[in-house]
Amino acid sequence: MQPGVKYLLCRSIGYDHVDRARAKAHGMRVANVGYTPNGVANYAIMLMLMATRRMGHILKRAEMQDYSLKGKMGKDLSACTVGVIGAGKIGRTVLKHLSGFGCKLLTYDVYQNPEAAALAEFVPLEELYARSDVITLHTNATAENHHLLDAAAFAKMRDGVVIVNTARGSLIDPDALIDAIESGRVGAAALDVLENENGLYYYNHAGDVLQNRELALLRSFPNVIVSPHTAFYTDEDVASMVQGAFEALRCFAAGVPTDHEVSLP
Repeated sequence: MQPGVKYLLCRSIGYDHVDRARAKAHGMRVANVGYTPNGVANYAIMLMLMATRRMGHILKRAEMQDYSLKGKMGKDLSACTVGVIGAGKIGRTVLKHLSGFGCKLLTYDVYQNPEAAALAEFVPLEELYARSDVITLHTNATAENHHLLDAAAFAKMRDGVVIVNTARGSLIDPDALIDAIESGRVGAAALDVLENENGLYYYNHAGDVLQNRELALLRSFPNVIVSPHTAFYTDEDVASMVQGAFEALRCFAAGVPTDHEVSLP
């Protein structure tokens, strides 16, 4: 921690990269920012559509002028049961927007939000695993949910399940995911985040040999889409993030409370 720093501003919703206990010990306060949930929610739905329709594979073959149909048959999202893990702002927005597709909607959260309950059926996590054709993650990363989707979780899912993650990479055990893809238990995955993405995303690594076997293996699968943590990256969301950081700083300087303040242990 830098001596003299009193306030640490995160220009992101997530703050799992901050050692909150250490910040507290040094007398520092921490703030995050918020932004409209539409950007990430709609990106997640886009990934669902791409994964269920095998769009990553179709586009790669189109680049080689392979317009044959073999191996391109997908499934209609409207006929799927979608399980949304996390019924916070983004999760509820996913449920709201998916309701127009005609999907059967399930959700799991520790807190059963009434707005989410009006859109989806709240079920235990194990039931969501067993009944969902598509599972999408929309929860914060905590010590308790580290590797929430592990080998035991994948074993409870339907064969051919589609996994979408626009939340945090640490929610998925990458080795278990790779095993599940290779076995066919996971039929497709669309990942905007990876567990070991620090130092990788937001840099130009063209021509580099990347020391990330997880990424190399996932990119090798024709039924996996990997995007570089860009679900949040819209003009509206970035403007909101910058504004939120300055608002938090103004409140800190004025000694007034702010919703951006992060609680410290």
